[in-house]
Amino acid sequence: MLRNLKKKRAKSSVVSIALMLFASHAGGGFASGNQVNTWFVGLGSMGILSSIIAVLILCFMLRQAFIMYNREGHESYKDFFKSLYSPFDKLYLVFELFFNIMVVMVIATTISGASNALLDFVGINYRLASILVSLLILILSIFGADLVRRLSAVMGIIILISSLSIYLIGIPMGDNIFELISYDLAVHGYKNLGPAVVNGFVYAGFQCVQIPAMLAVSSSLKTKDEASRSMALSFAINALALGLSVVMLLSWRSYYMSVDFGTTLPTLTATKAMGYKWMSIFYALSLILCLISSGVSIIFGFVSRFENTEILCDIGSVKVRRFLIAAFIIAVSTLISFFGLTNIIKYGYGYCGYIAIIFIIIPIIVIGEYRNRKVDTNNYAVEFAYVEKKESEENEI
Repeated sequence: MLRNLKKKRAKSSVVSIALMLFASHAGGGFASGNQVNTWFVGLGSMGILSSIIAVLILCFMLRQAFIMYNREGHESYKDFFKSLYSPFDKLYLVFELFFNIMVVMVIATTISGASNALLDFVGINYRLASILVSLLILILSIFGADLVRRLSAVMGIIILISSLSIYLIGIPMGDNIFELISYDLAVHGYKNLGPAVVNGFVYAGFQCVQIPAMLAVSSSLKTKDEASRSMALSFAINALALGLSVVMLLSWRSYYMSVDFGTTLPTLTATKAMGYKWMSIFYALSLILCLISSGVSIIFGFVSRFENTEILCDIGSVKVRRFLIAAFIIAVSTLISFFGLTNIIKYGYGYCGYIAIIFIIIPIIVIGEYRNRKVDTNNYAVEFAYVEKKESEENEI
């Protein structure tokens, strides 16, 4: 009976962690199509391979991080990175810098993406739309953060379902994908293979912003085998979704490239051309709501991290501190959003991705693989350290 319960618990954890990574990865930024167009579609047929490489790197890296994090009994991502960089543990500040910059960039993309969607459907001036969206996010983050955070998961599911539906409907309606791939290989061969590998690493690099949240929930994976199975499942789901997105946009690339500002929200541009007005309206509304809810959730987490910092201790009211932090981060993000969604994703995400390759991806893969493999060769327990500690504590009670 106990063994059956453990097996059910293990399966539940494996699936839930895999789906959490999928939901975190495939949010509004992914659904807009801009990330996919910027980093994969321009590579032609090699873009499909590049998207698979990106997900493979991300999932393999997280597997090593999960095992190392739980085996060594860490309680926060800061402890994990200090251990990873040991004896140069101060290097963990590089991740802190990367993480905070990426948070600002992600908020800027939510503002820019929602503003572009409003510009496309309502015709509001982009900068005015950015200011209005920013004010809405600020108000919701102060007065309705709890409600929005509860709804954000639902909005994430809605945008995922609508996006996948668009991919499946749109691929047959676009240019023949098999002819496009054959023509691209005949003309360009494999000359884009090198850039495809680089872009795969960069894409996985800026996705490292998910590491703190993923490590925090990874304690439900009790063994190395569970960590491996969870990331294998997540790889299959994420690679399929990202691959379908690349294929769909490849088949519609000749169209949205010919439309003014079509590359800003290529999925929406292609959806409008499919002829299903209800689908484009539903997608646009769900995209806007998903982006706004994501922005509120991220700001709420950012405020929680900094509301008790020493520099703000002189301000007695917690509400005032929260307002000042939220207003500051939204003001900075709004200014960045004026550079445009494509520039933020190409340059802001891109530079952060290169930093992550050097300071996050390579260290976790190399050092994590070495430490985790070393444990195997020394025949240490397969169960993670914290599991043994927790079970011993329960036995004492």
